[in-house]
Amino acid sequence: MPFFSIIVPLYNKQKEIKKTLLSALAQTFLDFELIVINDGSTDNSEAEVLSIIDDRLVYIKTENKGISSARNLGIEKAKGEYVSFLDADDLWYENHLKNLNELASLFPEAGAVTANYEFYHPNGIVTNTFFEGMDSNYRGIVAGFFKSSLKFRVIWTSAVAVKKEVFEKIGGFDTNITLGAGEDTDMWTRIALNYPIAFNGTISASYMLGSSNRVSHAQTLKRSFSKLDKFKQEEKKDKSLQKFIDNYRAQYALKHKLAGDTKTYRYYKDAITQGNIPFKTKLLLDLPAPLLQFFYIMKQKLKKANIHFDIYN
Repeated sequence: MPFFSIIVPLYNKQKEIKKTLLSALAQTFLDFELIVINDGSTDNSEAEVLSIIDDRLVYIKTENKGISSARNLGIEKAKGEYVSFLDADDLWYENHLKNLNELASLFPEAGAVTANYEFYHPNGIVTNTFFEGMDSNYRGIVAGFFKSSLKFRVIWTSAVAVKKEVFEKIGGFDTNITLGAGEDTDMWTRIALNYPIAFNGTISASYMLGSSNRVSHAQTLKRSFSKLDKFKQEEKKDKSLQKFIDNYRAQYALKHKLAGDTKTYRYYKDAITQGNIPFKTKLLLDLPAPLLQFFYIMKQKLKKANIHFDIYN
């Protein structure tokens, strides 16, 4: 039985998938299986996967049901003690699984072990994360998970490994939430509410922002977003969780306002607790939609010029 089962959901990533899989297969920690779930790709992704010959690679092809269903199938098929996730366009450093294995050994009480990560921009610029209450080289149990996740999330999907037994208690990914609409945030919140989380500050994963087939604002109206209401009772007891969730309510409200969905925009905005979001975000939430769209277009232009401006925080 392998120690790690790596789950790679795949949908139309022919340009990236081979490089992603090779980064997983290049790990210095060797006790793993690599499970690719082809979620009904219509491009040449399958040929790219099958061009790799390695006994650790398990390939499963299904009809398109969405990323949550693909990940859940991977969890079901996983033989490992820990289930690790790697999206089909992201990359690992060769020490990633080694670092997670060390965390698992040092902190067996943790339900999930996770590593630090970087953002790799299309122009080659790399930006790093920071987490409130933790040094950049911190290694240990995260004391205030939701407080530390307000700017950057302590758990990022392509950097985390979860004990397989955890899914037996909390269930799988919510298939009612579509890609990029909170399916991963929902999962990591459920885990953090039930288990300690161990973190390694060494960067060992790269979020590749320039890859193809990324979710865009133009797709907002076609997606099913997390309602963010399943944690209402926990929010009453944990103000840091409430602030964390309100940050996403603000993001989803802005996305829907940009897309012209006033009803859904109002649903998320009205649920935000006053004082939990920055003044800038409040101002954006109250802007007329055409003006908000203007600021969003300007943000995109600034990003292309490598000037980063976050309208959500």
